[in-house]
Amino acid sequence: MAYSFDFTAVAQYHTQLAVGVGYTLMLTALGAVLGVTLGTLGAVVRAWRIRPFAQLFGLYVELIRNTPFIVQLFFIFFGLPALGLRLGEWQAAIIAVVINLGAYSTEIIRAGIQAIPRGQIEAAGSLAMTRTQIFRHVVLQPALQKVWPALSSQIVIVMLGTSVCSQIAAEELTFAANFIQSRNFRAFETYIVVALIYLALSVGVRALLNQIGQRFVVKRRPA
Repeated sequence: MAYSFDFTAVAQYHTQLAVGVGYTLMLTALGAVLGVTLGTLGAVVRAWRIRPFAQLFGLYVELIRNTPFIVQLFFIFFGLPALGLRLGEWQAAIIAVVINLGAYSTEIIRAGIQAIPRGQIEAAGSLAMTRTQIFRHVVLQPALQKVWPALSSQIVIVMLGTSVCSQIAAEELTFAANFIQSRNFRAFETYIVVALIYLALSVGVRALLNQIGQRFVVKRRPA
């Protein structure tokens, strides 16, 4: 039987799609800022073996990197209430994204920090630079320059992973898609449109991160 395509049945729900995109980008932005901050802290602690926090961060990284994101999300949203800690769907989603990205960015940034020659740090100390100046200009910035492409890719991966948050009724893009196809019964058209939106978001976010890297990390203005 021939199938008649009808994308207008999806287009009429453009408001729900726009809201879903907005929530997805908000979740990604918050997750990126807080997750990379957590990852930077973890990277410093692990690279410089600051006890006992190095062992704690090591356990955290192994736990998060070796369990599915959806299990982490369900544990936060469904598991923590058993201990008396109740979270809304957006609170749980943000916490899960931050914790997940924090673990991966810890290892990515740690690799960059460990690639900095020890002699370079000692030379900075001989120039009477403060510890803060050494960390910012000699350790952190060069480390981020080395790992920025990998870190950007991980942020995009996390953005795509936020689709799982629809399972706890967080109203991001996949939640909007599920809602739309349950109303128009046009699953093929709905998910084709949403897949294209995710593709556009991935390309756009990657381009934005590249611009941020050139402007603030590499300190080179785009031509």
